Amino acid sequence: MTAEPGVRVGQDSDASVIERSWDEPEAFAVLFDRHADAVHRYVARRLGAEAAEDVMAETFTTAFRLRFRYDTELAGARPWLFGIATNLIGRHRRAEARRLKALGRLPSSTPGDQAEEMLADRVAARVTAQAVGRELARALARLPARHRDVLLLVAWADLGYEEAARALGVPVGTVRSRLHRARSKVREALGGFDPTTLREESDDE
Repeated sequence: MTAEPGVRVGQDSDASVIERSWDEPEAFAVLFDRHADAVHRYVARRLGAEAAEDVMAETFTTAFRLRFRYDTELAGARPWLFGIATNLIGRHRRAEARRLKALGRLPSSTPGDQAEEMLADRVAARVTAQAVGRELARALARLPARHRDVLLLVAWADLGYEEAARALGVPVGTVRSRLHRARSKVREALGGFDPTTLREESDDE
């Protein structure tokens, strides 16, 4: 039996925690403990560390307010939480675009640079951050927001296609279509290489 990220085998599901929080609001803190770090990392990659704390906090404040609407047939709340976070990130589109453009201008010879690590941590075992960080940032900056959302939910939040569809409230076919277009643009920008596919390749091994 494989537990969801943040949930240990034998623990109550996220849905059970949320349902319990309807009568015991303090129980919602369990959901925060399980998923806050992952949400924070995802937001930090997109907006930077300075904005991540506020957006992460607002994500869980919004989730708490909307907890009565949660479909408890869905055991895991990660897609729901990342969907809320992505919607909040949408209010910072200009800041995200500025950040990606700035990262795209970073010197490629700066070893261990924190910003490049955030962009390349998923692929560090196979390529160096210096090799792809700038061009990847430029490629991401040029993507339409709806395509970037899908790509980064899959590549950086580790959501599957169905989970990404739930997060964004779109059909799975739309996720696949947007992901295909986004990856085509990334491959084109990086000379045929797409670091965002490496997680899925490693999952298949």
